[in-house]
Amino acid sequence: MKLTKHNLSEKTNQVYDVIVVGGGAGGLSAGIYLQPYLLSSLIIDKGKARSLWMQELHNYLGLPPDTPGKTLLKQGKEHYLSVGGDLLNAYVEEIIDEGETFLVRVKVGRTNSICVEFRAKYIIAASGIIDHLPALEKMQNVFDYAGYNLHVCLLCDGYEMRDQKVGVFASSESAAQVAFSLGWFTPHITVFTQGLFDVSSELRQKLKEHRYSLVETPVKQFLGENHQMNGVELEDGSVINLEAGLISMGSRYHSDYLENLDLEYQGGNLITDQMGRTSHPRIFALGDLKVGMNQVVVAAADGAMSATQIWRDIRRQTGAKRNLSNLAA
Repeated sequence: MKLTKHNLSEKTNQVYDVIVVGGGAGGLSAGIYLQPYLLSSLIIDKGKARSLWMQELHNYLGLPPDTPGKTLLKQGKEHYLSVGGDLLNAYVEEIIDEGETFLVRVKVGRTNSICVEFRAKYIIAASGIIDHLPALEKMQNVFDYAGYNLHVCLLCDGYEMRDQKVGVFASSESAAQVAFSLGWFTPHITVFTQGLFDVSSELRQKLKEHRYSLVETPVKQFLGENHQMNGVELEDGSVINLEAGLISMGSRYHSDYLENLDLEYQGGNLITDQMGRTSHPRIFALGDLKVGMNQVVVAAADGAMSATQIWRDIRRQTGAKRNLSNLAA
């Protein structure tokens, strides 16, 4: 059931088995598994999944390589609703551990917003990350190419950059190290610091040894047409021709709502077991939020495993009577 401001009252008194925060590939996969397990679930999605602006999913099994991320998400939401799940477009502000249940505080609507509360026995955190993009005076100039041939994922899109002239846009020395992994796919690499960090003598020497170029003058704008970037203009007016770009500027984790919960992290990522369970036994995390590979297909697998483990937990707690009562209902 798709929830709106007008029908929320039908669900606010319900205690869900699971509330999933995030409607990307991982969260939707979890929901699609939870419902057939006869568990009640609510997916709360803010509508900013990382895969939404990816124009082509090259390596997702069974999909044409030119499938846009938005198509995958649209079909995933339709599938989830078809198996009886509840879906709400909203923003999760806070989660409070009440003991047997979690209180989930939600803001619904960007204008004339209202605040509502839901409860659940389990939480799946699947809200992902957002990549930092080069901060230019005209950000639309970045959005014109991001997700096309201005990439953010080496593992996803390295193949697309093979033997091309590629600009690596880094925000730090550590971020610039991706250039050396990119060298597996192409030797034609230029590293752009955009004036954001000082380049050490060690990094300069390593770039020189690999015959990679280094540009420290900030970028004024990307050049190209029809969403295909073909170079950059620097602030000094000079132009550097490129055939693709790889952004390595870090990410922001969409996990502020977990701040009041005592969870274990490694860097910015949540530590989980192989089924997605965090240091809290009834909170699971998947996809970009947890330690591991940042891939759409991996997030989908994470969702299936988290949902399955929650079903195992609840089945052990309640026994066969739970299933029989649900079937009778």
